[in-house]
Amino acid sequence: MTLAPVIAVVGPSGVGKDSVMQALEARSPGVQRLRRVITRPEGEEGEDFDRVSVERFQQMERDGAFALSWPAHGLFYGVPNAIAQQRQEADAVLVNLSRAVLVRAQEVFGDLIVISLTAKAEVLAQRLSLRGRESAGEQAQRLGRAKAPLPVGLNRVIEVDNSGALEDTVAEILLRLQPESA
Repeated sequence: MTLAPVIAVVGPSGVGKDSVMQALEARSPGVQRLRRVITRPEGEEGEDFDRVSVERFQQMERDGAFALSWPAHGLFYGVPNAIAQQRQEADAVLVNLSRAVLVRAQEVFGDLIVISLTAKAEVLAQRLSLRGRESAGEQAQRLGRAKAPLPVGLNRVIEVDNSGALEDTVAEILLRLQPESA
């Protein structure tokens, strides 16, 4: 049985990863979004995720509950083993990943497509300010990391600028995900 590819959506804070993923899922019936496990504190929202304590997350790791897990920005993130079942049922599985874990994700999942979202610096700054989750200092740190390069060795990367209309970004991604015609 062939497993569906995993589509990792990556990019700096404020680039619109969650919005793009929701729109891709809505426009493509065979695409499913993976729900991550995160140690995000109560009161901090964002994507649809399973909130757990650090202690519970670490126990889940010890129990082998994750296909992939990593720390980032003071939190822990996990991709549940349920991704294997999703890959049997879907045409593709979308997951929000950190750039630093992409090579490991490619090793774990095999068929990995990376959608690297970018946006103009002023767009990122405005979006971070509007969402109001970070202090001005934290926003400045996130903006400083915005230009961090992707790791070397990734097999398939699709880079798309998400500075403009969401519909345009999604249309470009869907076009570029189509198999190349001979």
